Amino acid sequence: MPESADPTVMLLRSFRLPTMASEYEAIMQRAEKEGWSHRQVLRHLCESEAVDRGERRTARLLAESGLPEGKTLGSLDEGLLPEKVRRQLPALMEGGFTDRAVNVLAFGLPGRGKTHFLAALGRELILRHSKRVLFRPTFKLVGQLLAAKRDLRLEQELRKLDRYDALILDDIGYVQQSREEMEVLFTLLAERYERRSLLISSNLVFSQWDQIFKDPLTTMAAVDRLVHHSIILEFDGASRRVAKAAEKTPGKGKAEAKT
Repeated sequence: MPESADPTVMLLRSFRLPTMASEYEAIMQRAEKEGWSHRQVLRHLCESEAVDRGERRTARLLAESGLPEGKTLGSLDEGLLPEKVRRQLPALMEGGFTDRAVNVLAFGLPGRGKTHFLAALGRELILRHSKRVLFRPTFKLVGQLLAAKRDLRLEQELRKLDRYDALILDDIGYVQQSREEMEVLFTLLAERYERRSLLISSNLVFSQWDQIFKDPLTTMAAVDRLVHHSIILEFDGASRRVAKAAEKTPGKGKAEAKT
């Protein structure tokens, strides 16, 4: 009997168990040859479905995350991380901070590896824990929220973002153009407060955040919400981009050493 006409296969497909349906005939033949019990057959089929379903979910989560290609844990040179940041990495990868709605705030000058670190962490949250993660440059997400507000869809947009266990806002310091931007950004921070995790990179320390939120009271309120439950990472040291550029330029290191 062709697979498509097998009543059991048709039932499995109708129950949305595609892996069990595709493997059913081969598993049954193997079970007959090896004398499997019905419990062994059922367990094997269920395990195959679970593994395949997990892989499909991971692929779907990665596709919708917006995480930058190449910024992975494998390509992260942990030896270049500040010692305190390196010590905190294993605990962060366990993912428990997202269950407690704890924020991760990464500070440092440009080129210090903040974006790579947060992107790599976000990818591990998906791969290891099947967390829903969204990575966005802050200015793009703010533009998205502004458009939703103009179309009277801000609440719906915030509900969509609320589905993510971890929302990564990259380069928050570049949002400093208008009061409207400040208002929707503050609304987002307030909505996620004590409910969902934010992972934020910033070139500006907290004392400079009045450049973002314009108003001292709003700045204080925003910082207070973020810091209340947070892990703060400081990325100091030399710029990675400058170091890489020097490596690609023959003789540059020697020339600099002579000056």
